[in-house]
Amino acid sequence: MSEENLEILRRRLEEWDPKAEVEAARRGQVIPGIEVIDPEVTFEDAVLPDHAGETYHGYEGIMRATEQWLDAFESIDIELDRIVGTGDRVVSIHRARMKAKHTGIEFDSDLAYIWTFRDGRVIHIKGYVDLPEALAAAGLSGAI
Repeated sequence: MSEENLEILRRRLEEWDPKAEVEAARRGQVIPGIEVIDPEVTFEDAVLPDHAGETYHGYEGIMRATEQWLDAFESIDIELDRIVGTGDRVVSIHRARMKAKHTGIEFDSDLAYIWTFRDGRVIHIKGYVDLPEALAAAGLSGAI
């Protein structure tokens, strides 16, 4: 993976607005930074119970997973804390603040995503709520 692609991913995650991305995709607009993600990407997520055991494919799959996520929350604020690792596997660590629609329960926790690259593009994304588990899965357990 090139430094340029890592920078594209970093910018994408720093500016990430899931709601705006879903709305842009619905309008057929190009999502900024999407070029770093392979059109055949695979996404797995352990963040939401609704996503457990599910695998999403391609841009459409990611948008479908994002819509399911957005539907459960009244508000979502995700901030990139840092990206750990180099090479073909990196972990993005985020601070997530969310408020559930139906219960009003507020969440404030870390989320982590492993990004696997091949030929300079993301081919696999996996989400975690357990940061040490994500780092261990990426072979970066000493990187905290």
